[in-house]
Amino acid sequence: MGHIALDLSGTHSFIHPDEFSDIGHQVAAAAKLLDSRRGPGSDFLGWLDLPAKYDRAEFKRVKTAARKIQRQSEVLVVIGIGGSYLGAKAALEFCGHSFYNNLPKKQRRTPEIYFAGTNISGTYLRHLLELIGDRHFSVNVISKSGTTTEPAIAFRIFKQKLEEKYGPDGARERIYATTDRAKGALKTLADREGYETFVVPDDVGGRFSVLTAVGLLPIAAAGIDIDQLLKGAADARVRYKSAAYSENDVLRYAAARNILHRKGKDIEMLINYEPRLHYVAEWWKQLFGESEGKNGKGIFTASADFT
Repeated sequence: MGHIALDLSGTHSFIHPDEFSDIGHQVAAAAKLLDSRRGPGSDFLGWLDLPAKYDRAEFKRVKTAARKIQRQSEVLVVIGIGGSYLGAKAALEFCGHSFYNNLPKKQRRTPEIYFAGTNISGTYLRHLLELIGDRHFSVNVISKSGTTTEPAIAFRIFKQKLEEKYGPDGARERIYATTDRAKGALKTLADREGYETFVVPDDVGGRFSVLTAVGLLPIAAAGIDIDQLLKGAADARVRYKSAAYSENDVLRYAAARNILHRKGKDIEMLINYEPRLHYVAEWWKQLFGESEGKNGKGIFTASADFT
């Protein structure tokens, strides 16, 4: 399997080779602290082991639900915001066809997938309902609490549409809730109404959740092989956990960012030349910005699509 290659030759005018050597022990210590789960934020480090240590039974249910959605529906509406949609949206775009939703049904063979709950635009929701029209559709609502305003509004509207179209019992068979294991407004509603539910793990923050049911259900519904997706992630985890600092692209990237940050380089641009990577950049901005950008500290992350 191929892997990402890191080229730091463009930093030679800014970083002396000795600086990479000098910071090596700090980077190694940070990596060790991360793996030890004893540092700040350690309650939310479940994402470290997701590629290898995940709920096999739920993973099987995700694949079963995805096949059911494919059989039942011409459209899947995924309702979520922030980490509840960006990772899945990124994966769908970079793993799939550039015009996935526009392909003829016979060629695509899986539902069109649209996202809602990312804004409070009534126009957006009306247009999406018009696009769905009389076609069969399902909903995957994703929210840890169930009280986030934008997804809550969208879910109320699409739940009503499902119930009008299929009745309460039929709607129940087409709503999939990804939420907290035991508590919260969405979990309470899902239990009361009998929706099939999937878990947002307690120790995984939203922006890190793409390899849980949060991302895996819509990705699988699109026909993408989630077994191979997890295998690639697991292989990368082993590779970057075991490689020495001098040969570890993850640690060298972290070193370069920190050295440049200490020199006053406080803005990082992620540039892509492939349109399918646009949402990878959007996800990356949230992943880094929300992780590092606290209390006026950290690097400002920005992105651009180049020709």
